[in-house]
Amino acid sequence: MEAQSPTIRNAIGWSTGPVANPKEQFMTNVSSIVHFHEGHAGMKQWLGGKGASLAEMTRAGLPVPPGFTVTTNVCRAFYENGNQLPEGLMPDIRNAILRIEQLKSQRFGDERNPLLFSVRSGSVTSMPGMMDTILNLGLNDATVLGLSGETKNARFAFDCYRRFIQMFGNVVFGVESIHFELLLHKLKQKYGYQQDRDVAAEAWTELIESYKLMIKNHTGNVFPQDVYIQLQLAVEAVFRSWNNPRAITYRNAYRIPDEQGTAVTIQSMVFGNKGDDCGTGVLFTRNPSTGEKKLYGEYLINAQGEDVVAGIRTPLPINEMNKEMPHIYSQLTDIAKQLELLNKDVQDIEFTVEQNKLFILQTRNGKRTAQAAIKIAVDLVDEGIILAEEALKRIEMEHLDQLLHRAIDSEQQLDTIAKGLNASPGAASGRAVFDADTAVDWKLAGHKVILVCAETSPDDIHGVIASEGVLTSRGGMTSHAAVVARGMGKPCVCGCEEIRIDKMNRHFYVAGPGGLEENCRKVHEGDWITLDGSTGRVILGTVSLKEPEMTGELTRLLQFADGIRRLKVLANADNPEDARKARQFGAEGIGLCRTEHMFMSSARLPVVQSMILAEHQAERQHSLDQLLPMQQEDFEGIFAAMEGLPVNIRLLDPPLHEFLPKLELLQQRQRESANKDEETNKLIRKVQSLHEVNPMLGQRGCRLGIVVPEIYEMQLKAIFKAILACKEKGMKVRPEIMIPLVGHVNELKRVRELADRVAADILGEDHHVDYKVGTMIEVPRAALTADQIAKEADFFSFGTNDLTQMTFGYSRDDAEGKFLSSYVDQQILPDNPFQVLDAEGVGQLIEIALHKGRKANPALKTGVCGEHGGDPRSIRFCHSAGLDYISCSPYRVPMARIAAAQALLTID
Repeated sequence: MEAQSPTIRNAIGWSTGPVANPKEQFMTNVSSIVHFHEGHAGMKQWLGGKGASLAEMTRAGLPVPPGFTVTTNVCRAFYENGNQLPEGLMPDIRNAILRIEQLKSQRFGDERNPLLFSVRSGSVTSMPGMMDTILNLGLNDATVLGLSGETKNARFAFDCYRRFIQMFGNVVFGVESIHFELLLHKLKQKYGYQQDRDVAAEAWTELIESYKLMIKNHTGNVFPQDVYIQLQLAVEAVFRSWNNPRAITYRNAYRIPDEQGTAVTIQSMVFGNKGDDCGTGVLFTRNPSTGEKKLYGEYLINAQGEDVVAGIRTPLPINEMNKEMPHIYSQLTDIAKQLELLNKDVQDIEFTVEQNKLFILQTRNGKRTAQAAIKIAVDLVDEGIILAEEALKRIEMEHLDQLLHRAIDSEQQLDTIAKGLNASPGAASGRAVFDADTAVDWKLAGHKVILVCAETSPDDIHGVIASEGVLTSRGGMTSHAAVVARGMGKPCVCGCEEIRIDKMNRHFYVAGPGGLEENCRKVHEGDWITLDGSTGRVILGTVSLKEPEMTGELTRLLQFADGIRRLKVLANADNPEDARKARQFGAEGIGLCRTEHMFMSSARLPVVQSMILAEHQAERQHSLDQLLPMQQEDFEGIFAAMEGLPVNIRLLDPPLHEFLPKLELLQQRQRESANKDEETNKLIRKVQSLHEVNPMLGQRGCRLGIVVPEIYEMQLKAIFKAILACKEKGMKVRPEIMIPLVGHVNELKRVRELADRVAADILGEDHHVDYKVGTMIEVPRAALTADQIAKEADFFSFGTNDLTQMTFGYSRDDAEGKFLSSYVDQQILPDNPFQVLDAEGVGQLIEIALHKGRKANPALKTGVCGEHGGDPRSIRFCHSAGLDYISCSPYRVPMARIAAAQALLTID
């Protein structure tokens, strides 16, 4: 490795003293610059994904253009040094370039045989398109003549130069690309050129001068002719791009640490745009949408790589290359197999063909849809490439949450107006919008939107995140829109050339014969459209969607997980239908049945309201007697759906006023009525009497059950009558009764006594049922006095939603609508604590309760039944804390099963 100045050594943590452990020596003694042949995959932390893969491919003897990587340590030093490169870095880069010059027999900045470079970002975690790249660096007014003479192709040389000036002006000087595109458009109009490849060398030289003048007019900067100044400015710009808005948005979306930084890969250029014996493309070793074991990708003849990934031209399918360049296709096929085996995963490969010679520019683990991720993981296990444990560790939990994509129900008429490339599967409906900022604004206003544009760029990442799906008129299956949408599990239709977008007038139309707008179908901003990302269809209006089914591969993966995980996975289900669905998804019981949800149907709510409005005990009991068989019927259905598995039923939790109309609505109704309605007056008085200053801390949960015991008594009778009815049918039932909002052991004692008395009355001595009675720990005092409460409880179920509210002192409804998002954006909080369990605060209360509770009652069963039970990071905490189970919504059960296995594999 190259020698370094003390300043560089200090900036990157170079160790000057002895280190006992050789591994520690390696950890600290990482140079600021590492040539491809010096690195390896284990240095990814410093070389980034791109640099590490280039190093590994070079070691494997693949045709990789030579180059070197400036490490992530330098990126961190760059920011610590006030966005300045550390002293001594550029001399080190000069030394590194000397090596490349010897390998290539070219010189950087030479006027006869110039060496050119690409300068690319390379983060540790893949962030496709989020940071900046500059190609053809090293061209200036003199070297472009050398390139022209060396290649005997002036048009090619000056095309490369104008591309370089445009990228440099955009990335380094911040000139928006539209200014360059307008000048290019005017040039084509002036000379009647249709395509870039038609432009003559003389026209390119004219455009180059226009570009340079425009940069000076916009920024006051003169385009640099010194190639080392070009290189220094480019390296600085790539480091700065680590903190550009789209990169920050992407990191936040995928929870990539800010401190990772990016490496910069400086690689000698090869050209896919020298002529028809040249080309460029992107190749996946397996289909990233379906997981099929078949080469998948696209290429362009006589083009540079940016033309493919930017979606500027619609490329050809990779299998077409077998006809045009069979030797290259055969070589690519062999290399694809080699790289997949080397990296033990699907590879996303960028390649260039220069005058019939193949070069591999990059490989990385391929982004894939959730469906493809599952199939690929299982197939790699079946092929003996990885173990089941490794397959589970690779599954992204965000993907699993999106896995069960909805699809368009085939039993309906569809108004299909256009068709493009089926770039990312699934289906979604939304209102058409034509730019990323509008997508975000409409999303915040509560609208579902579909982002429609010619092609997306990395700057549109916030709009893609806000949208239900993406539709583009240009670009292919490996364009930016397709790659990002697949990674997010959103449907995407790309390269839909049938549509014409009029962004100025905020509509698109499906062109008629000859591309004319007459008699066309128009879609204005705000109109509803549906995307079918699985077929590429664009459909006018909304359509009904059907829920997906479990695939065979997912079933296999879940079997892998079930054989590994320790945490049991239960479901939150409030009716027999949800219980059946949960069991289909593999739930091992019900961890939370919220009985108040059973009261909300149109048939039951009037009875509940009459019970609340009752003036006398007899009236209230009459209403309760009507509700009892309704509740019993629900419990029987749930017990039947979960036969043999535990069913945890929470007694009524919310305050009674939640079942009555809002006071404001009642008062408005009374004001608008010609005659004063006594029933409405009665309702108003009752609502006013039930009003509480802070309902969350008021008469709800066990407090309501103790003050108005007949309500809990009715529910308990319904539970035990349902148990008896199921047992008489020969069913095995495992009931658990949860008492909500206990803060003092005496509250649990009182309600447990009621439960035991009702059980004895209904079941009698002839029907033994091993039922459990426990509590939901959602009050901090309950956690702190868990040793007392555990003596009266068979189980603790942590209600982390309310426990979070009470621990933080946040009203969830108010916090999420007013300040929580700002807190997360400003990094006051690392996450929304209602989405990701707060391990430091709420988690500490859980651990205290577990320790005290199990000490007092070693047989105590413990679990989490709040929404955190379906969050992967919260599941990791639950595993490490030693809980027995988690409970989540039925549709998140498959994800929770795999997350529980991942927790064991990554923690234990």
